[in-house]
Amino acid sequence: MKIFFCSTGSAVQRRFVKRIWLATFINVFFCVATAVAFRLWHLRGLPAYCIAVLPALPTMGVLLALGIYLREETDEFQRRVLVESMLSGIGFTLALTTTWGYLEDFARVPHLHLIWIYVIFWVFLGISIPVVMARYR
Repeated sequence: MKIFFCSTGSAVQRRFVKRIWLATFINVFFCVATAVAFRLWHLRGLPAYCIAVLPALPTMGVLLALGIYLREETDEFQRRVLVESMLSGIGFTLALTTTWGYLEDFARVPHLHLIWIYVIFWVFLGISIPVVMARYR
Protein backbone atom coordinates (compact mmCIF):
# COMPACT_ATOMS: atom_id res chain seq x y z
CA MET A 1 0.00 0.00 0.00
CA LYS A 2 1.59 3.23 -1.14
CA ILE A 3 -0.63 5.75 0.66
CA PHE A 4 2.15 6.77 3.04
CA PHE A 5 4.53 7.80 0.29
CA CYS A 6 3.29 10.87 -1.60
CA SER A 7 5.69 10.50 -4.50
CA THR A 8 4.72 6.93 -5.36
CA GLY A 9 0.96 6.89 -4.82
CA SER A 10 -2.00 7.93 -6.90
CA ALA A 11 -3.39 11.46 -6.89
CA VAL A 12 -6.06 10.33 -4.43
CA GLN A 13 -3.41 8.93 -2.10
CA ARG A 14 -1.31 12.09 -2.34
CA ARG A 15 -4.34 14.23 -1.42
CA PHE A 16 -5.04 11.90 1.49
CA VAL A 17 -1.48 12.18 2.80
CA LYS A 18 -1.54 15.97 2.45
CA ARG A 19 -4.80 16.14 4.43
CA ILE A 20 -3.35 13.92 7.14
CA TRP A 21 -0.16 15.99 7.43
CA LEU A 22 -2.12 19.25 7.49
CA ALA A 23 -4.38 17.96 10.25
CA THR A 24 -1.34 16.69 12.16
CA PHE A 25 0.42 20.06 12.02
CA ILE A 26 -2.77 21.86 13.08
CA ASN A 27 -3.16 19.35 15.92
CA VAL A 28 0.36 19.98 17.18
CA PHE A 29 -0.18 23.75 16.97
CA PHE A 30 -3.50 23.51 18.85
CA CYS A 31 -1.94 21.25 21.51
CA VAL A 32 0.87 23.70 22.17
CA ALA A 33 -1.44 26.73 22.04
CA THR A 34 -3.90 25.07 24.40
CA ALA A 35 -1.18 24.12 26.90
CA VAL A 36 0.22 27.64 26.81
CA ALA A 37 -3.24 29.21 27.18
CA PHE A 38 -4.03 27.12 30.25
CA ARG A 39 -0.64 27.73 31.79
CA LEU A 40 -0.68 31.51 31.25
CA TRP A 41 -4.33 32.36 31.75
CA HIS A 42 -5.55 29.62 34.13
CA LEU A 43 -8.75 29.25 32.12
CA ARG A 44 -12.00 28.24 33.80
CA GLY A 45 -15.60 27.69 32.77
CA LEU A 46 -16.81 27.99 29.19
CA PRO A 47 -13.54 29.42 27.79
CA ALA A 48 -11.68 26.44 29.26
CA TYR A 49 -14.01 23.99 27.55
CA CYS A 50 -13.79 25.80 24.21
CA ILE A 51 -9.99 25.95 24.27
CA ALA A 52 -9.61 22.38 25.59
CA VAL A 53 -11.46 20.86 22.63
CA LEU A 54 -9.34 22.65 20.00
CA PRO A 55 -6.78 19.81 19.65
CA ALA A 56 -9.62 17.34 19.08
CA LEU A 57 -10.85 19.18 15.98
CA PRO A 58 -7.91 18.18 13.73
CA THR A 59 -8.28 14.64 15.06
CA MET A 60 -11.81 14.64 13.72
CA GLY A 61 -10.38 16.08 10.50
CA VAL A 62 -8.11 13.04 10.16
CA LEU A 63 -11.09 10.73 10.55
CA LEU A 64 -12.94 12.78 7.94
CA ALA A 65 -9.91 12.52 5.63
CA LEU A 66 -10.02 8.74 6.01
CA GLY A 67 -13.66 8.74 4.98
CA ILE A 68 -12.98 11.02 2.00
CA TYR A 69 -10.09 8.80 0.93
CA LEU A 70 -12.26 5.69 1.06
CA ARG A 71 -14.91 7.45 -1.02
CA GLU A 72 -12.44 8.79 -3.61
CA GLU A 73 -10.19 5.73 -3.94
CA THR A 74 -11.14 3.74 -7.04
CA ASP A 75 -8.72 0.86 -6.41
CA GLU A 76 -10.78 -1.80 -4.63
CA PHE A 77 -7.67 -3.51 -3.29
CA GLN A 78 -6.34 -0.31 -1.69
CA ARG A 79 -9.72 0.36 -0.07
CA ARG A 80 -10.01 -3.21 1.15
CA VAL A 81 -6.54 -3.16 2.72
CA LEU A 82 -7.26 0.10 4.53
CA VAL A 83 -10.70 -1.01 5.73
CA GLU A 84 -9.38 -4.36 6.98
CA SER A 85 -6.45 -2.62 8.65
CA MET A 86 -8.77 -0.09 10.30
CA LEU A 87 -11.00 -2.88 11.58
CA SER A 88 -7.95 -4.68 12.95
CA GLY A 89 -6.69 -1.46 14.54
CA ILE A 90 -10.09 -0.81 16.13
CA GLY A 91 -10.37 -4.40 17.34
CA PHE A 92 -6.94 -4.50 18.94
CA THR A 93 -7.51 -1.05 20.47
CA LEU A 94 -10.81 -2.18 21.98
CA ALA A 95 -9.22 -5.38 23.28
CA LEU A 96 -6.27 -3.55 24.82
CA THR A 97 -8.28 -0.73 26.39
CA THR A 98 -10.91 -3.11 27.75
CA THR A 99 -8.21 -5.31 29.27
CA TRP A 100 -6.48 -2.24 30.70
CA GLY A 101 -9.79 -1.08 32.18
CA TYR A 102 -10.17 -4.37 34.05
CA LEU A 103 -6.56 -4.10 35.21
CA GLU A 104 -7.29 -0.58 36.51
CA ASP A 105 -10.38 -1.76 38.36
CA PHE A 106 -9.01 -4.96 39.86
CA ALA A 107 -5.20 -4.83 39.84
CA ARG A 108 -4.83 -1.08 40.40
CA VAL A 109 -2.52 -0.46 37.44
CA PRO A 110 -2.01 3.22 36.54
CA HIS A 111 -4.89 4.99 34.81
CA LEU A 112 -4.76 5.13 31.01
CA HIS A 113 -5.76 8.61 29.90
CA LEU A 114 -8.34 8.59 27.11
CA ILE A 115 -6.20 10.79 24.89
CA TRP A 116 -3.90 7.80 24.29
CA ILE A 117 -6.62 5.63 22.73
CA TYR A 118 -6.36 7.53 19.43
CA VAL A 119 -2.59 7.03 19.40
CA ILE A 120 -2.98 3.34 20.23
CA PHE A 121 -5.42 2.96 17.32
CA TRP A 122 -2.90 4.47 14.88
CA VAL A 123 -0.12 2.22 16.17
CA PHE A 124 -2.28 -0.86 15.65
CA LEU A 125 -3.41 0.43 12.25
CA GLY A 126 0.23 0.89 11.22
CA ILE A 127 1.05 -2.63 12.34
CA SER A 128 -2.04 -4.05 10.60
CA ILE A 129 -1.37 -2.65 7.12
CA PRO A 130 1.69 -4.80 6.30
CA VAL A 131 0.06 -7.82 7.94
CA VAL A 132 -3.11 -7.43 5.86
CA MET A 133 -1.09 -6.85 2.70
CA ALA A 134 1.00 -9.97 3.39
CA ARG A 135 -2.18 -12.03 3.43
CA TYR A 136 -2.83 -11.07 -0.21
CA ARG A 137 0.64 -11.91 -1.50
